Amino acid sequence: MKLYPLKFNPVYSYRIWGGNKLKEILNKDYSQECIGESWEVSDVENNETLVSSGALQGKSLKDLIKEFKGEFVGHDVYKNFGEDFPLLIKFIDAKTPLSIQVHPSNELAKERHNSFGKNEMWYVMQAEDDAELIVGFNQTIEKESYIKHLKDATLNEILNIEKVAKGDTFYIPTGRVHAIGTGVLLAEIQQTSNITYRIYDYDRVDVKTGEKRELHTDLAMDAIDFNHFENYRTAYDLEENVSNKLVYSPYFKTNIISVSNEISKDYSKIDSFVIYMCVEGSLKVEYHNNQYSLQMGETIVIPAALNKLKLIGTKAKLLEVYL
Repeated sequence: MKLYPLKFNPVYSYRIWGGNKLKEILNKDYSQECIGESWEVSDVENNETLVSSGALQGKSLKDLIKEFKGEFVGHDVYKNFGEDFPLLIKFIDAKTPLSIQVHPSNELAKERHNSFGKNEMWYVMQAEDDAELIVGFNQTIEKESYIKHLKDATLNEILNIEKVAKGDTFYIPTGRVHAIGTGVLLAEIQQTSNITYRIYDYDRVDVKTGEKRELHTDLAMDAIDFNHFENYRTAYDLEENVSNKLVYSPYFKTNIISVSNEISKDYSKIDSFVIYMCVEGSLKVEYHNNQYSLQMGETIVIPAALNKLKLIGTKAKLLEVYL
């Protein structure tokens, strides 16, 4: 059986803060209310995505890795991660703010949860007027001062709040306090991890449970980076029809491609799978004379063995992700 560009059936997740943009803007197919996340490519236990079509339909990421090993993920990736797929790919719709939260480092996550840490990045696809994100602190803060603000419910006084618009990009390393604000639709790329420490959740009650959500203030304390940085936003170029560097981290590399023509891609020097997230417009991915359509809000995985392909479109933007 041969590999080909793979789409997966998304896993939709209810969230207390979720809205309807995943359906209304990204054309996701679900009937539930308050869907906040579409997990596009996931190897998280009990939330695995399955191939949606073709000869490999119904296969999970683990199934594919077991069968194809380095041909699917890349030989170095297979050597480093075995049968665990290293990335989790999502679209997120925040109708109301997410909790103020932090993710543990690889070391802390391994020790406490036998999990990867959760370094991640955000690319804003749509934002309402005055939409905001919380990313880091607006000053270097001592732990004692942080605790006082937490107890007084005045965290916003020390948090860095960013007004955002379409195209804004942020890298969120482990330890950085953060939250997605009201009216933001974004693409999220992260390590495969489902570990989040909630610090503050606005005292709201989940209508499904009738209770407030659990906070993890003590666990978060040892995970937080209290340093202040001058700039949290990622600057990048957007030259057409080439891969423009967006976020390069030890855990993943992401480029952005503005597609306005036919582009030939050669991945023979990248020993990794490649993931395309369409964040604007539509295009076609061509491999061996077969074409795979990709609309805004869709994701496709290019196995490592598929070195050469074409992107064909006139007005589209893609996030290009690999290890």
